[in-house]
Amino acid sequence: MEYTKQEFMAIITGREIKDGELIILGVGLSMLAGYFARFNHAPNLRPFTEGGVYGSTPVGGLPWGIECNRISANATSFTNAIDALGFLVLSGRADNAVIGAAQVDKYGNVNTTGIWDEPPWKTGKYTPPRVRLNGSGGASDISVGCKRYLIMASHEKRRFMERVDYISSVGFLTGGDSREKCGFIGGGPAAIISTLGILRPDPQTKEFYLEAYYPSTTIEEVKENTAWDLKISPDVKMVPEPTKEELKNLRAIDTTGSLRKKG
Repeated sequence: MEYTKQEFMAIITGREIKDGELIILGVGLSMLAGYFARFNHAPNLRPFTEGGVYGSTPVGGLPWGIECNRISANATSFTNAIDALGFLVLSGRADNAVIGAAQVDKYGNVNTTGIWDEPPWKTGKYTPPRVRLNGSGGASDISVGCKRYLIMASHEKRRFMERVDYISSVGFLTGGDSREKCGFIGGGPAAIISTLGILRPDPQTKEFYLEAYYPSTTIEEVKENTAWDLKISPDVKMVPEPTKEELKNLRAIDTTGSLRKKG
């Protein structure tokens, strides 16, 4: 069966999600990955959004927002962001999450705030960015409080950077035990799932390395599209293509095909 890069990325991310987890999901591909996991292999998954919509199943296709009627119509509870981000995430109760990234660096720090010609860490002061992005939303809280989380990103050299322009959501900061020293309750990013491969943090240095690549890519292509000297696992492998059953289950969630982009 034919599939798009976006569909493959959602399936791979969904494979990382475990049955029974309490997971916070954003809209778009992250929500598609989460509900695909519940439909495919994790029937006891407990999803919620940063707006406080808990335990629902999308009705009539993927929702356009975190409180859209498609996601709130059959929710178990419908509260607010204080309950979602404060009570469930920042208390350390949430098992997992999926967030996006405009820029991500070798330690899993994420930028969704802006793009600078001279980033604040270089100038020593915050100045208006050349391009203003949407901001972190709940991802900043997620990166601090969730037991683990997954990052989804388009794999390009301008996005996979040695150091992000600005840290909107913390990863492993400068590597090693620098995150632990800050006392964050959450465990940090467990994986970066990109359009070219899967990256994992080294247990000691916390620098992300390539664990697996896709049938449509090569190790050389992944390295060429990464701005740092990407290390390769000695056991690097190719990710299995989606099965017919996985694609069927994915498309049962994205019934309108809103995320079935070409490419």
